[in-house]
Amino acid sequence: MSIVRRGSTLHLRKRVPLRYRRVEPRETVWISLHTDSESVAKSKAPVAWEHLVEGWEARLAGDTGDAERRFEAARELAAARGFRYLPAAQVASLPREDLLERIEAVPLRNGQPDRKEAAALLGGAQEPKITVSRALELYWTLAADRTIGKSEDQMRRWKNPRIKAVNNFLAVVGDKALADISGYDMLDFRNWWIERMASEDLTPNSANKDLIHLGDVLKTVNKMKRLGLVLPLSDLSFKEGEKRSRPPFSVAWIRDKLLAPGALDGLNLEARCILLGMVNTGYRPSEGACLTAAQIRLDHKVPHISIEPVGRQLKSAYARRIIPLAGVSLEAFRQCPDGFPRYADNPALSATVNKYLRENGLMESPGHSLYSLRHSFEDRMQAAGIDDRIRRDLFGHRLTRERYGKGADLDHLLRMIQAVAI
Repeated sequence: MSIVRRGSTLHLRKRVPLRYRRVEPRETVWISLHTDSESVAKSKAPVAWEHLVEGWEARLAGDTGDAERRFEAARELAAARGFRYLPAAQVASLPREDLLERIEAVPLRNGQPDRKEAAALLGGAQEPKITVSRALELYWTLAADRTIGKSEDQMRRWKNPRIKAVNNFLAVVGDKALADISGYDMLDFRNWWIERMASEDLTPNSANKDLIHLGDVLKTVNKMKRLGLVLPLSDLSFKEGEKRSRPPFSVAWIRDKLLAPGALDGLNLEARCILLGMVNTGYRPSEGACLTAAQIRLDHKVPHISIEPVGRQLKSAYARRIIPLAGVSLEAFRQCPDGFPRYADNPALSATVNKYLRENGLMESPGHSLYSLRHSFEDRMQAAGIDDRIRRDLFGHRLTRERYGKGADLDHLLRMIQAVAI
């Protein structure tokens, strides 16, 4: 770019890039830098050019068929011209001096006010209403910070409940604009869940999850898009009944059934090793499935596994931990020292194992599942009188009291696990 003096004032002179020829008829632009000092002009020129480019970009965006993007472009164009976008009614009520400043800032094209500039500066752009289905589309981008570090399977499990909740709402209430959702609409949705819980024997937890996920989508869009709506989302949850917890496998069942010779031979090697590895570690199935060779440390003085956020998010900050290996779990990892690539990001693990256990009479009750091995390990540690701090450290649970020090070392943890290992 070049700085040229016109009279006593310095101007920025620059050719218009080809990208902006569609929205800028001039081939060359002259921008007054409002100074006769060359040093001041050199410092102001890049900023002036940047503001001009921002305006062109906003004008380009205003050509889109997306109503929301056109409105955002109008707001950006107003900002690039040094004004805050205001609806036409508010512009009309501005003090006379402020109103005239906006009018005078609208450039002329072939002797006529530029329509896009006028819409941006005088409030003529119409803000589109965001519907519930559109809110879900926007949500994935607006909540992108929550997905950092998630694996493909974790993304699927994070997205699906929100998609389900929104689809349920659409089926009951319809695709209303967020601004038009009433308290009666939310009561209709709640009543639909009451009928569904009764007819399908569902727990209040299922309904509450839908309400939470729907609320998350709507509140996030309302906040991030600065809609300023008062959404009728409070006082809708159902009182939780007694939770249906998974029962633990008994020690006798594990020894006599699951570990009986040949009992698990029909499972593929990786699924079998994950199951056996769980017996004396209590890791979550997804944590075991994602272990890699680098996290399976069999050549250490105390063989152990390290639960880390490798290629996925952990359930919480407390889930990062090391667990010594003993008994059948140690033997299982010796068979699979390189981890479990088949199930590293595959949601089929639990379904595969649970189906096999059910079909082969290896479930202790209809309420049992693969996850019951985690509860079994915890119960055995509790029955052995192992300190709550150690149990929570091994399980990746939050400690309800202050955490002091680093906790037990590997040798001490190994002695605790060997006392309850099978």
